[in-house]
Amino acid sequence: MKLTKAEEQIMQIIWDMEEALVKDIRARFSDPKPARNTVSTVVRVLERKGYVGHKAYSNVHIYYPLVSKSEYSKHQLFGLMEDYFDNSFTAMASFFAREKDMSIKELEEILEDTKKELRKSKKNK
Repeated sequence: MKLTKAEEQIMQIIWDMEEALVKDIRARFSDPKPARNTVSTVVRVLERKGYVGHKAYSNVHIYYPLVSKSEYSKHQLFGLMEDYFDNSFTAMASFFAREKDMSIKELEEILEDTKKELRKSKKNK
């Protein structure tokens, strides 16, 4: 499920803080800060969507992520690849290489880094 921009902003804060009160989330915004009720409403929507949970202590709610940032990022990137690049990683990578005007040397460095990561992940399995 995709998040709105406001929901993503708040999720970024919750991922960063790991646990947060609505006032803590609101404090992370630059001025002018959103209204407390706005932040509270978005957090409750995130909870209904299954992205955050809470612990209640009397009338105080401490929110925490139920979906990890890496899990969400992975879902978003694969969705982007499917929706815009015909499910082709090569097409997506080529697009970003062109858009960033990457040199052959930079592409070779990415390839070497990727090979190292793949070897490392295979060893850990």
